[in-house]
Amino acid sequence: MYVDRVYDCLRKIEGGNAIFTYPSSPVKCPGAPQKIVYISEHYFRKTGKRNKINVIYNTALPVLFGVKHYADALWPIVKKRNITVNTRRNLIEVKPGQDIAVFENLDNPAERFEEKYSMLHAVPPMSAPEALTRCKQLINEAGFVDVDQSTLQHTKYKNVFAIGDSSGSPNSKTAASAAAQSPVVFRNMIAALDGKPLRDVYDGYASCPLVTGYHSVILAEFDYTLTPLETFPVAQNKERYSMFIMKKDLMPLLYWKLMLPGYWNGPALMRNLLSVFKFNKKKPTS
Repeated sequence: MYVDRVYDCLRKIEGGNAIFTYPSSPVKCPGAPQKIVYISEHYFRKTGKRNKINVIYNTALPVLFGVKHYADALWPIVKKRNITVNTRRNLIEVKPGQDIAVFENLDNPAERFEEKYSMLHAVPPMSAPEALTRCKQLINEAGFVDVDQSTLQHTKYKNVFAIGDSSGSPNSKTAASAAAQSPVVFRNMIAALDGKPLRDVYDGYASCPLVTGYHSVILAEFDYTLTPLETFPVAQNKERYSMFIMKKDLMPLLYWKLMLPGYWNGPALMRNLLSVFKFNKKKPTS
């Protein structure tokens, strides 16, 4: 329903401000709110009305993207495409009768900004499901299952494990994360049942294919420390058509045909196999 509504808005807007937001709350996929910015901007160019539309991205984050390696690649893209980015700006009110969006400055909450819009793409604040938040003994302050971030075992109840979006581990909540967590949870559950030490460790792996247009993707992969953990032997902090094809055509097959039936546990094996093609630059010797 909402996807169709967004596309209808993209078709109908002829000028003015197209405003996109990122909320001040946990977000399932941190890259998603800005993917629509790039896709919309490209659509405006394709339909010949880009010079009449101001594309504005207001994010509650202090950065464009949480992993500097990829943020450094995204800033030149937004500058080249004349996309205005305002950080630490959180949507708090919409006045639909006046087409006005009200934002607060998160560094100075008393400060408010009113912006007129022709189109507003508002990403809503998010939280854990209500059914989970009612289980007070299981969750952390954010409402997610309170687990050890390495073993994914509950910090208090040793017969409880969590995986995917319900887990309180501080990783991006993506399908790739859940895939990488699944063998860790499986083997550690078996170890717990057998009374053995939990030896499997989840490193916080997450993947975020940043779609930057109709034919390009920056494939961000990283761990808990926000260090790139890339699969392919090419620079993944660049826009690539090959990554777009993988996102568009291969990832849906991975998800529906391999991951959900339990045959796909993330790209760790592929990363290890392809590592022989990666070349590290040697430091010059004195």
